[in-house]
Amino acid sequence: MTEVPHHPLETLSLSAARGAVVEGRRSAVALAGEHYDRIAAVDGEVHAFLALTRERALRQAERIDAAVRAGDPVGPLAGVPIGVKDVLTTRGEPTTAGSRILEGYRPPYDATAVARLEAAGAVLLGKLNCDEFAMGSSNENSAYGAVHNPRALDHVPGGSSGGSAAAVAAGMCVASLGTDTGGSIRQPAAFCGVTGVLPTYGRVSRYGLIAFASSLDRVGPLARSVADAATVLEVLAGPDAMDATASAEPVPHYSEELATPVAGLRIGVPEEYFGEGLNAEIRAAIERALDALRAAGCSIHTVSLPHTRYAVPTYYVVATAEASSNLSRFDGVRFGLRAAAGDGSSDTLAAMFRKTRDAGFGPEVKRRILLGTYVLSAGYYDAYYKKAQQVRTLLTRDFLEAFTQVDAIVCPVTPTPAFRLGEKTADPMQMYLEDIYSVAASLAGICGLSVPCGATQSGLPIGVQVLGRPFDEATVLRVGAAVETAVEAAQPAA
Repeated sequence: MTEVPHHPLETLSLSAARGAVVEGRRSAVALAGEHYDRIAAVDGEVHAFLALTRERALRQAERIDAAVRAGDPVGPLAGVPIGVKDVLTTRGEPTTAGSRILEGYRPPYDATAVARLEAAGAVLLGKLNCDEFAMGSSNENSAYGAVHNPRALDHVPGGSSGGSAAAVAAGMCVASLGTDTGGSIRQPAAFCGVTGVLPTYGRVSRYGLIAFASSLDRVGPLARSVADAATVLEVLAGPDAMDATASAEPVPHYSEELATPVAGLRIGVPEEYFGEGLNAEIRAAIERALDALRAAGCSIHTVSLPHTRYAVPTYYVVATAEASSNLSRFDGVRFGLRAAAGDGSSDTLAAMFRKTRDAGFGPEVKRRILLGTYVLSAGYYDAYYKKAQQVRTLLTRDFLEAFTQVDAIVCPVTPTPAFRLGEKTADPMQMYLEDIYSVAASLAGICGLSVPCGATQSGLPIGVQVLGRPFDEATVLRVGAAVETAVEAAQPAA
């Protein structure tokens, strides 16, 4: 199994990177340069980046270095090299959402999440590859080529935030931003062996996020550790006047709360998540994680989420319906690709729409637009979309009922480890079933994370999923950190 050559940058923590810059042991400019050298060395095999933002990165790094020399205060991410999934707008920089229909598009504004990163001192290295419009579970749907898993180059990194997970895992950036609609942060994090956080819906502003499914999309961090992810989440979280769905719920000091012991927490294990189809090595790794939590003073309880079996079909009705509505704006009129006229086939507005969308959208996006349009159409709305929303309510109630009995839920992220490139592309149903353990939390709007908990005998990373009450990211992060500590303690000495 071939992987990218290892490098010390793969283990550089956010606190170490910032500390080196703030203490003057490493300039922000030099640190960015080291990461660009790493990108040049390995991204030809991984293909995590779609665009590099060198000039922007250099300007920011120089500002940080000048502030450090002057003794001025700097932010919690000062000098930290970060990548951003290419579904988040960046002013004046390419933003494609992994689609040909946005090829050449340079937005006139930054997404709130991007602006908050830079305000905290982060150095934006570039835009990261993803499944087209975040639609996919393998990062093979990008119009600009698939991302390869840096731990096994012939395997997928997961999707849709595959570039975000792969870049962190390969040492090409210290942390990254991804988005999660049905598992698109958690699954790539599990496949690549990094930590990924699903914030509660509304915890992080979606302003500037190119929408896939507006009631499901969330922006969150991927990083090398729970502590690093917590620091980035603190920067991202909070209300935003530009997003009416961004919550005013107070944002805790997540990084400080990590020090609170987990002893006394009640951990739920959903019986529906450990049935047929779960890989034996993943099951064993999660059982070891539960043993570690028990040893740390947690109590383990079986809980039931009885409507879990309806989660995947419900998700693929709700998400495709919202995608059909959201993607109608890409018509070739205002921005992005416009199909060339001249052969008489685009002489009318309707013909230009059809030709532009046919040329600009890939097969998976077209499939989901067609499914979504169908379930919203007259005569089918009540049977499909309305029914899916009713089931979504039942799924939400399942979680809320479980959280009256436990403080967090621990379960698999994925049914299998990372699979080979091309293994599932011919069977969309098999690909969709990769989301079986992640979509229910997305539909319910709750928070969660994926944290590494071991590896298969062949060396493929395994992640464990921790889910929590709405806006209780602090508890989820604490549980994740306890698992992380146990896994690190179990590693053989170097």
